[in-house]
Amino acid sequence: MTALFDLNDPALAADRFAYYRRLRETDPVHRSPFGYWVLSRYDDVDALLRAPSASSNFPADPGWAMIRGGPTCPVVKSTSKWMLMQDGQAHRRMRRLIARVFTPRSIDRMRPRIQHVVDRLIDEMGDGEVDLITGLALPMPILVVGELLGIPPQDRAKCRDWTDKVGYVIDPGVTPQRRIAMNKAEPEFRAYLLDLMDSRRDADPEHDLLSVLMQPDADGERLTDDEIVANILLIFNAGHETTVNLIANGMLALLQQPEALAALRADPGLMGTAVEELSRFDPPVQLAARIMTQDTPIADKVIPAGETVLVLFDAAGRDPERYPDPDQLDLARTDPKSLAFSSGNHYCLGAVLGKLEASTAFTELLARYSRIELTDEQLHWHSHFNLRGLTKLPVVLHK
Repeated sequence: MTALFDLNDPALAADRFAYYRRLRETDPVHRSPFGYWVLSRYDDVDALLRAPSASSNFPADPGWAMIRGGPTCPVVKSTSKWMLMQDGQAHRRMRRLIARVFTPRSIDRMRPRIQHVVDRLIDEMGDGEVDLITGLALPMPILVVGELLGIPPQDRAKCRDWTDKVGYVIDPGVTPQRRIAMNKAEPEFRAYLLDLMDSRRDADPEHDLLSVLMQPDADGERLTDDEIVANILLIFNAGHETTVNLIANGMLALLQQPEALAALRADPGLMGTAVEELSRFDPPVQLAARIMTQDTPIADKVIPAGETVLVLFDAAGRDPERYPDPDQLDLARTDPKSLAFSSGNHYCLGAVLGKLEASTAFTELLARYSRIELTDEQLHWHSHFNLRGLTKLPVVLHK
């Protein structure tokens, strides 16, 4: 008998939205035979993400740690200090100290730089047939997050390579090859960043994230060096991978629903809600996971303490109970907000920056090109299950 939800089911890869529709309609609070629960409705996903009993502390779980190399391996020791994997007071402390660089003023200071980066990359792309990912969606957030973190330009490519390898740690399944690669990459990134931090200790503090995080806050509290290294790794990965996918997935959605693209051209004032809608329609992150610390009622079921729960952002974003006509792009849609950047205490700190990068890219593309068309080339997706993104987005740009 075929399982109702199986991460390795070819039918999921072939048409995930049809797969999720069947899951929502058949068993929306689903106990998988593979040993975890799966939530596919908007309200259930939102409730779980906000539940105090939903823990993110996966590095403390022996099974999770062993698949990734064991509790003392480099990548598990690093993730145990990620803000993303903290709960309660530990999470609040770390979030408060890291949030200093994600203030509205800090993000607004990045706006001219983001515009400059987008302008330069589009100038270099020109027109005709291009890959929108290698030409714009990929290099733009790497340049932006590199500057935000204070990574020297000549080092950003190798930092991306290291953090890409470590990024597979959040996938539900980790192959032996990826386990080896991530545990090799983490110490190399750590050594690089500790050297960079040492070079800045006696320098005048700058405004980049690394310099800010090395300073105590107004109350004299500060992050340890290990916490800084771990969370810079997290931010570098999250700050570019999700933005690449938001831009590429969003542009693909617009090109596949030309009425929505025409509406955005006709009314650029829709851009704010458009980016939110595009993140709902095809989220850059497919799922999040939590471990329950106590029995927790969700809808008409109770998820027992100790159980692991997967919440499906893709499925929640197409829930017809929350979004009328969910398979249609409605760029004026305002309610409810997308869950693509999570919810509750773990709502993404960098969401405002990612949305600003995406809106700048979309705005400039539509201003520069009278027509953007997909080529006939078949589209392919990365093997990274959780961070869903295209390998290429071949288009023809007409000025």
